[in-house]
Amino acid sequence: MTPAAPSQADLLAYVRRVAADRELIATLPLAPHDCTWVRLDGPQGSEAWLIGWPPGSGTGWHDHADSIGAFVSASGELREDSLAVRLPTDGWRTLELTDGVDRKRLLPAGRGRAFGQHHVHEVLNASPDRHAVSVHAYYPPLPRIRRYSRSGPVLRLEQVERPEDCQ
Repeated sequence: MTPAAPSQADLLAYVRRVAADRELIATLPLAPHDCTWVRLDGPQGSEAWLIGWPPGSGTGWHDHADSIGAFVSASGELREDSLAVRLPTDGWRTLELTDGVDRKRLLPAGRGRAFGQHHVHEVLNASPDRHAVSVHAYYPPLPRIRRYSRSGPVLRLEQVERPEDCQ
């Protein structure tokens, strides 16, 4: 019997538990200028990652397409910039965003969030001198990631990555 798909709440509970495991968090090697990561066994068939963020690093604007997800800062502080708007799923290259759609969250150690499908965001370690570590989980395992560029109110789809593109 196949286990039930995890909910956003299940994924958030999982990343919180892992982020609280100080011994596991300490095993992640941290590089001075590059992000580091280790894949974890997520709950109920989900994909999970432990990620180290050097000072000033970030993801750039992206979404996880059809996957739901959750992440928690385990050490240091991350900032999430997100859009409070549902984007069309396909068939566009450039959108002009309206005023009031930008959201910013500071996520110190122990804080995080869950999100639904097509959630557009970027995650940053804005610290000039401290690493951050976070735990992430996604379900279904990431079928694709869409990457965007942003100039003022203009959001542009730049690339669609699929797992087979990285093998």
